[in-house]
Amino acid sequence: MTPRRVLLVSPGFHGYWRAIAAALQDRGHTVDTHVYDAPPSLPGRIANKLLHDLPDAVTPARLHARLTERAIAAVRAHAPQVVVVVKGDLLQDSFWHLLDELRLPRVTWLYDEVRRTRYTLEALAGLGPLATYSRTDAQALGATHLPLGFDRRTTYTPRRESVVTFIGARYPARETALHGLDDAGVPVRAYGRDWSRGLGDRLHTHTLRAARVPSGGQLSRSQAYGVMAGSAATLNLHGDQDGFTMRTFEAAGVGGVQLIDRSDVSELYEVDGAAGEVLVVASPGELREVAGRCVREPRWADGIRDRGRARTLAEHTFDHRATVLESLWA
Repeated sequence: MTPRRVLLVSPGFHGYWRAIAAALQDRGHTVDTHVYDAPPSLPGRIANKLLHDLPDAVTPARLHARLTERAIAAVRAHAPQVVVVVKGDLLQDSFWHLLDELRLPRVTWLYDEVRRTRYTLEALAGLGPLATYSRTDAQALGATHLPLGFDRRTTYTPRRESVVTFIGARYPARETALHGLDDAGVPVRAYGRDWSRGLGDRLHTHTLRAARVPSGGQLSRSQAYGVMAGSAATLNLHGDQDGFTMRTFEAAGVGGVQLIDRSDVSELYEVDGAAGEVLVVASPGELREVAGRCVREPRWADGIRDRGRARTLAEHTFDHRATVLESLWA
């Protein structure tokens, strides 16, 4: 494809915009990035938290307007030939009208179900080419189903520990799963601010009840990669989602042994027998059995690590997703 000047308009969300930008750059494009929810000041950081944490009904409209004005200014300043928008639901109509006025090719990539965004199906119908990680939404919108991916460029050091780890929010079902493993004698460790026993983290998250299982605090993405790579196994437990989280590709991509609770991952990875690349666990009993085996038989688990990593690097990096984005704006 002919190289283009691309403006990537993305939320900050764990810095994944860097991986998308790098993938596009490696394909020959010149990429400028506008992180639309990056607060320029302390008051801006407070406003940004309000935008993400409060419902629309109580969020001042001027905060959305301010983000939109900054995004419009970025388009005018960078004069792109193509605009790639990641999520973008905080941006008001005037941003999209400008892209129409300038006749800029664009594509929008959603990493949440529509019902979790501020979009409506009607609004999305007028935005131009769409990609989404949700197969259900892709069918409803006539959009391209584009799963998330692995950031192969983030460096990490494996943190070797013969435990089963979980990294993520402390939801009841996840806590129950970890308690079950712990009660069965399978060593576990959970990471995340709301798992932390630190007083500061507990005050920040309003968590009064300390985690019952061994735990640690918030990890950077590089640290999380190291934990997953070095663990006996790592859990990927989904909630009310039909798309696959970034963790699906990260756990396998760093060479972790991924225990996942969704059999439909078979559309992405081999799940059966000696060729398995991830391990599907369908019940608490199966989770205890498989997790225990990962701890007891590391050589058996090493084959899963190698196969999962090889599949990810061959098919599921952000470089692979960038080729789809190109085809949509073309």
